[in-house]
Amino acid sequence: MRFLLSLTAMLALATSSIAADPPADYFFQPKDRIVFLGDSITEQYQYSNYVELYLTGRFPKADFFFLNAGIGGDTAQGGANRFKSQVLAEKPNKVTINFGMNDGGYGKFNPEANKRFVDRTRDMLRMAKEAGVQVALMSPNAVDPRNKSNGAEYVETQKTFYAPLAGVAKEFSFPFVDQYAVTRAAQDRMAVDDPKAEKAKPYYDGFHTSPPGAMLMAHAILTGLHSPALVSEASIDAAAAKAEGKQCAITDLKASAGGVAFTRVDEALPLPLQKDWLPMLPYTNQLKDLNWYGLKVAGLKDGTYLVKIDGEEAGKFSAAQLAEGVNLGNATSGGVWKHGQELFQAIEAKNRIVHGRFRGVHLANIPDWLADVARERKPAELEKRMAQITEAQARVNKLAQPRPHAFEVVPVN
Repeated sequence: MRFLLSLTAMLALATSSIAADPPADYFFQPKDRIVFLGDSITEQYQYSNYVELYLTGRFPKADFFFLNAGIGGDTAQGGANRFKSQVLAEKPNKVTINFGMNDGGYGKFNPEANKRFVDRTRDMLRMAKEAGVQVALMSPNAVDPRNKSNGAEYVETQKTFYAPLAGVAKEFSFPFVDQYAVTRAAQDRMAVDDPKAEKAKPYYDGFHTSPPGAMLMAHAILTGLHSPALVSEASIDAAAAKAEGKQCAITDLKASAGGVAFTRVDEALPLPLQKDWLPMLPYTNQLKDLNWYGLKVAGLKDGTYLVKIDGEEAGKFSAAQLAEGVNLGNATSGGVWKHGQELFQAIEAKNRIVHGRFRGVHLANIPDWLADVARERKPAELEKRMAQITEAQARVNKLAQPRPHAFEVVPVN
């Protein structure tokens, strides 16, 4: 709990002691070097970017480092074949594995294909265990029968095909996220609410994600790994002119029954809600279990109030809603959202370098007559581009650091 602080003390906290740390039993820990491994859905850099955005903003002092090793059309067989050269060679200590969409064949259940999928998944986990690398294993997202021609058949095949994964993860004491079950349940609800997929359309073609579907996946992954919901919460008693912060520092409080103003420095950043995520909020618990950026203001006169952050409207609420507490994590404007959006853009820019290195060097199509030159130059080129990624990651992590933001709660005229 933190009460009224001087501006000097607050700014000192912003650069030193304010730092949300991951829980000790959380899968991701400070200094982790993380590789996302999978097929085209991973290579889309959508759900992986959102997971990266959550982790970087929520734990700004953790100094995470992220790479992506997704390849379109890949399977667990391909992932196992390249696990040492394209995953372990990058020296990660954490890997997420997301195969299975292509492995099932998009048709009826095939026992032979399923055995190969399970065996090769087990091979990847064994290689990771032997290298001292922790893995979060997940089943893929469920296909959407509303806009995939054979989706009604394949979505049932998926259920059986992925069923062994929980046991395989348990063999190696790795966490398992049943992304299929979570996304299937959400899609079953969508089929009732929006049978023609006109409003909530998570996948362009029934399985490759659109931004709302990527958010659905990221939500399933992060909540499945027990990611903290709370960003921070500020509680203001306008009548008593008192403030209390949970995972945030509050100063410069001015309060009366007619409104309040204060400066707030948070330990972490909420996910900057993208407007195209909005149709997916009813199917992701309104992000209350992942992105709670709270504000409570008691003692205001009845009426409607604007919440402004750095002079820009971030929400409109009644006095009763503010007294109960509102989630500003779902705002799509205001200074905090802009801070998060700046971070998101830097992550996307960094990952364009990651993708260029992976596709342009790791997967370069070298003719036989240049093979000897490639063998000589490839390590140096990988190292050169890794230096660029390291610089970009440092910029990302710097952007995530806490900043003071000016809050106002003022009546609507």
